[in-house]
Amino acid sequence: MERNRSDEKKDKRRRTPSGAAIMQERVTRAIERAVFREWAATGYAALSMEAVARRAGVGKAALYRRWPSKLAMVSDVITRVDLLLASKVEGRTLRDDVAALLRQVRRMLRNPLVARILPDLHAEMPRNLDLAAAIRSNVQVNRRARAEEILERAIMRGELPVDIDKDLAIDMLGALLYWRMIVIHQPADDAYLDRLTDFVLRALGVSIGH
Repeated sequence: MERNRSDEKKDKRRRTPSGAAIMQERVTRAIERAVFREWAATGYAALSMEAVARRAGVGKAALYRRWPSKLAMVSDVITRVDLLLASKVEGRTLRDDVAALLRQVRRMLRNPLVARILPDLHAEMPRNLDLAAAIRSNVQVNRRARAEEILERAIMRGELPVDIDKDLAIDMLGALLYWRMIVIHQPADDAYLDRLTDFVLRALGVSIGH
C-alpha cells in the first residue's frame, strides 16, 4: 500500500530532534558564563544548578543534559580558565619562556571573575574532597605539565642541569604572582614582571644578562 505524502511529512517531523534536544553551542557558552558569574557572586558552597539556569536564561534540564551534578559542571567549566593560558609558550631562551608564562598568568588573574573564583575554590577544596580530586586530576595537572615543558626545553638547551628539582621549580613558576595579585592585592605591572622573571631565573641558578 502506498503511503500518502502527509504520512511522510509526519515521519520526518518525528525523526527530526527538537531544538531542546540539541545541545547548542551558544547555549553551552551562555551556561558557562552563568556558572562563572554565579560562582563569583555566591561562592561554591551556595552555587546551585537552579541559580545557574536562571542566570543563563535556560531550563534546569539544559544543565543536566550536559552535566549530571554541580560537581561535574564546575569541574568541567573551570577548565575554561585555561583558555586564558592557551597560547603555547616557546621562546628561544628560558628567560623568554618564563617572561611569557608570567604574562599569561597575569592576564588570567586580572580577569575579575577568575580573581574572585580562585580564592573561593582553593578555600573549598580542603572541605570538599571530591572537588579537590577533580581539580587536581585535571586543571592542576595540565598547568603543571605546561610549566614542565618550559623546564624540559631549558634542560635540552643546557640552561638548566638535568637533575634540577622540577617539582620545586614548577611550584615557584606562577605561585609568587598569584600571591601578589590574589592574596595581598598588589599591582603587577611590566616592571614588576621583569623583576620577578629575573628573581625566578636566579632561583633556578641561571645567570642574568640583558
